[in-house]
Parts: sequence; structure tokens; C-alpha cells
Amino acid sequence: MPAEHALVADARERRPVRLLIAGGTIAMSGLPARPSLEVIEQLQQQAGAEIEAEVFATIPSVQFSADQALGLCRRAAEVAGTGTPVVVTHGTDLLEEVAFLCDLIHDGDAPIVFTGAMRTANAPGADGPANLNAAVAVAASPEAKGLGVLVVFAGQVHAARHVRKADSTSIDAFGSPIAGAIGRVEEGCFTRRWAPPRLPAIHVNHLDATVEILTPGLASSPDLIDATAAITDGLVVSLPGAGHTPPAFLAAMQEVANAKPVVAVPRPWRGTLLRNTYGFEGSEVDLRSGAIVCLSSLSAPAARIALLAALGAGLTAPDLAELFTRYG
Repeated sequence: MPAEHALVADARERRPVRLLIAGGTIAMSGLPARPSLEVIEQLQQQAGAEIEAEVFATIPSVQFSADQALGLCRRAAEVAGTGTPVVVTHGTDLLEEVAFLCDLIHDGDAPIVFTGAMRTANAPGADGPANLNAAVAVAASPEAKGLGVLVVFAGQVHAARHVRKADSTSIDAFGSPIAGAIGRVEEGCFTRRWAPPRLPAIHVNHLDATVEILTPGLASSPDLIDATAAITDGLVVSLPGAGHTPPAFLAAMQEVANAKPVVAVPRPWRGTLLRNTYGFEGSEVDLRSGAIVCLSSLSAPAARIALLAALGAGLTAPDLAELFTRYG
């Protein structure tokens, strides 16, 4: 949507919001930083008496198990399913993965908004309070209705399926390199410039499959594919360029794809997997000639989450292919 037609939420139209606290830097203090119950209490106080808060976890996101991540997403979707918008404060290391998992299972109209912080509560210029305020403003906005799961960080609003952590230390840590942010928060109001299409939810029963990401490069050995496939239920392979692969490595990928899911994504942050521009051995023509699923619009971590969710939902091969076609 052009900027001059941006939709701005009036603060008087905002809806009540539920806060789910799930650890991360936003709930830490000290040097070196560690989880702090005092900071968690401060988060609850900042949210205000009109916002009900729940403490789901107090740990860094890299310590989450798959069951914990799915449990958090289910809880957020359960609350949002009643019509109450949800804000989730979460560690930034794996925020993009858990937010996308939540987007895969959430089918309600009320939004679920993830946020966090890059600086601890006692650090100079702590960004947690501003991010939390912005996330609440977005969640409460009528313009967020029907947008699914969002990530709000440094004033930018991103769709969960497109967002990536782009910087390991800057407070402007998240971006959407393919699609761009869907809006921003200005003067406490959510300005929406476009809306991602909503996709059907997946009913994930469990998240106990094993899926790993491989990134072949110069002279990568095809033995890596065979060894990884032997201990996994599926693979995501992040390919150089627009879908070009060392030929022997690609041959090993194709063989594995005949027995279990193999998803190919482009390694560059922007661009796509081509179809028929190149015809050399190991090009996109060869890549698309077998059972490998080609997926251009998701990052490798997001594709892994999607495949984990699909396997946890018991999707058959045709259903799995249809799922990835939605994101293609």
C-alpha cells in the first residue's frame, strides 16, 4: 500500500492485550547478563494494570526445547483465539524461528506480536521498554487484525514469515530482506503500508522430528549429505546463487530426496531459485529435475521450522509439497 494511503491506528481504538513473558535479553540484567526476576516484575509493571501478564519462561531462547517452543506458540494462539491480542517478549537469538512457528499454527484474527531487546534492562540505552511499548501499540491496533504473527523491533513491524535477525548486536537487529517491513510505529501508532496474505494454519501435534540445515560451498563433499540424511527425517539445503550446486553434492541431494523431504532455499538473502536461466551441470534445471522441493521465499531457518511443523502435523508428501507451494 502506498505511504500516502497508510493505515494509522488511533490510540482510542486500541483493544486490551495479553502479555506473555518468555525470557531473553529483555528480561535480563547484570554484566555478564543473566535472567532477572526483578526485571520480569518491571516488565509486568511497564505493561500496566490493564494488561494481564503471564510468565511462560525466564531462559534465553537458545535454551528452549522444541516442546517448550511449541508450548509457547500454542499458549499464544490459544489466547489470541479468544479475540485477545497477544504480545510475546522473547530472546532474539531464535525469535524469528519461534515467531514463524507460531504463525504456522495460529489461525485467529487477533494478532500475536513478538518483540525483545538487544540490551539488558540496566544497560545504557536499554531498548526493551521502547520495543515493548511499540509491540503493545501494534497488538492493540485494529489495523493489526488478521495479520497473523508479527515481529516488532526498533519501530519496524515485520511479518513473521519474512523476518530475519540481521545484526547480532545492533538494536536495529531485525529486517525483512525479501519483502520489507509491513509498517512501522510512529508516535505510538501503528502505520501499516501493506499486508501479507494469510495462509491456512497447520495443526502440529508434536515437534519431535529431526531436520537440519546444510550449506554447501566450494568443493563441498557429497558425503556430508549422506551422513546428515542418515540421522535426520528431512533436510534443508541453502544453495549458492540462484540455486546452483556442486554436481556431486546435488546428485546426493536428489538421491536422498527420493526417500525423505529435502528442501532447497537460496543462500543469498534476496533473490530466488531460478527455473531455466542456466543449463550447466548443477544448475537450477538439474535442481528442479527430481524430488527436491524448491522454496524461494523463506530463509533456511524458516524453511526448517516449516518442515518440522509439517512432519509434526503428519503431512504426506503431496500435502507437504502443497504447503511449500504456498510459500514459494
